[in-house]
Amino acid sequence: MKFLRYGPAGQEKPGLLDEAGTLRDLSAHIDALAGDTLLPEKLAELAALDHASLPAVDGSPRIGPCVAGTGKFMAIGLNYADHAAETGSDLPAEPMLFMKATSCISGPDDDVLIPRGSTQLDWEVELALVIGKEGKYIPEDEVLDYVAGFCVVNDLSERSFQFDRAGQFTKGKSADTFGPVGPWLVTPDEVPDPQNMRLWLKHNGEMRQDGTTQEMVFGALYLVSYLSHFMRLEPGDIISTGTPPGVGRGMNPPVYLKAGDTLELGVDGLGVQHQTLVDDA
Repeated sequence: MKFLRYGPAGQEKPGLLDEAGTLRDLSAHIDALAGDTLLPEKLAELAALDHASLPAVDGSPRIGPCVAGTGKFMAIGLNYADHAAETGSDLPAEPMLFMKATSCISGPDDDVLIPRGSTQLDWEVELALVIGKEGKYIPEDEVLDYVAGFCVVNDLSERSFQFDRAGQFTKGKSADTFGPVGPWLVTPDEVPDPQNMRLWLKHNGEMRQDGTTQEMVFGALYLVSYLSHFMRLEPGDIISTGTPPGVGRGMNPPVYLKAGDTLELGVDGLGVQHQTLVDDA
């Protein structure tokens, strides 16, 4: 099933995309796609509703982040061998973890704000998992029991903040709008193999990234299990699993984002994002 949130920022309503591609309102059944609503059994109840009887949503409303109430936004660095190579980095012996501030989360088609002082703003298309049930020390073969679904993330990164300003990656990963999430939260039954999904990104219409999750160093389900040994995972937590080669920093010469640029990106079966770059006020 494909769940989503729609409406003005901060006022999103829960919805689903039915089999015919019609957006249906779920407000009569749940308040939000957050917390206990993300439990696998609750999402299964919503998927079993008579979708044709749900109110259809007219027009083309803004699509918001596909999940609310995110407490942790975890990401994995250098998880594709070719991406590590293009950055001149060695492959990590264990997953390289960093956090993105949850205040960076935005809708999949919202404008991306270029922060003040930015000189090296870059893109990263990624497959992400959303946690649906609280857990820790989760065995890898039980991970899907704790996952509400999969979605697309653009792990936008200001490289000069990330690498040249000392400290950890987080400061280059967390500006407002640096975490477009969605459009859809796709339940695991519609993702037969998370290690066999194409992910791609176009910059100003030109293909920059075109890879598959087969190239991951550490698989998506392993990453959830791994993280759960260091922190309790909770409903709404987002785990973004790394990006394939083709980022702007890896080009010769490097190419970075500027006002007026556009991005289009997606992961097979999880929908497509569209963003325009604008200067922050």
